[in-house]
Amino acid sequence: MNEPTESALAGRIHRWVEAAPAYDANDADRRTFNLLGLRLPVRATIAVVATAMLLLLDYHGRINGLVDAVLGPFGDGAADIKRLNSLGRLVLEGAVPLLLVLLVLRDRPSRYGLALGDWRTGVALALGGCLVMTPIAVGVVHMADFAAHYAPQAAPAGEVFLTTALEVIPAEFFFRGFLMFALLRVVGPIAVILATLPFAFVHLGKPEIETLSTLFGGLLYGWLDWRTGSVLWSGLAHTWILSVTVLAAGAVAASGAG
Repeated sequence: MNEPTESALAGRIHRWVEAAPAYDANDADRRTFNLLGLRLPVRATIAVVATAMLLLLDYHGRINGLVDAVLGPFGDGAADIKRLNSLGRLVLEGAVPLLLVLLVLRDRPSRYGLALGDWRTGVALALGGCLVMTPIAVGVVHMADFAAHYAPQAAPAGEVFLTTALEVIPAEFFFRGFLMFALLRVVGPIAVILATLPFAFVHLGKPEIETLSTLFGGLLYGWLDWRTGSVLWSGLAHTWILSVTVLAAGAVAASGAG
């Protein structure tokens, strides 16, 4: 009696896992151009090249310098620098790709994850992920490299959550909205893996365990966005986990100093 029930349950889970929106390419997605004999899809190529260029500008601090020049000095503390980075990436990874979608790709932002999507699934999976990851985030900050990296960024909770959201949610749109969804319609599901690679590389310089884990965490975020058709839920979950990490590191450092 149990075998058919278990088989039916497994079937329902399998169908639920694969119940992603259809990412069919339209004529504009399929349009190509010839570059020295290379027949390249216009939209996906623009997304890939723009992603690479924006990451290079970010690496060299060009956008942060512009934000600092426009808004004035932010201070030289780790929390001040983090706030400057967040505003810079809000421009670099949020506003610029959005303008490219609207003005260059001439497409709807909702096709790049800026939508609620399957919000019931998104809420459930984001909450579940946060429940699993919160005790892990609280635990890893007792490691010396995590404490050294994140404790100096600590600030009042509201400020930490706001600063993190300004950085992380645009980043989710950048890597898994602008890049991944553009690729998804021309190369298929391998786009989830391809978009994870630059996401992992931008974590170089952070604690080694975190850097390695971003490859797998990025795949999970990518799957969540593919499954729901939205970058919102991965963005909110990512914001929570990173904010908890910073706050827990600050609390551990404060208790040690006391």
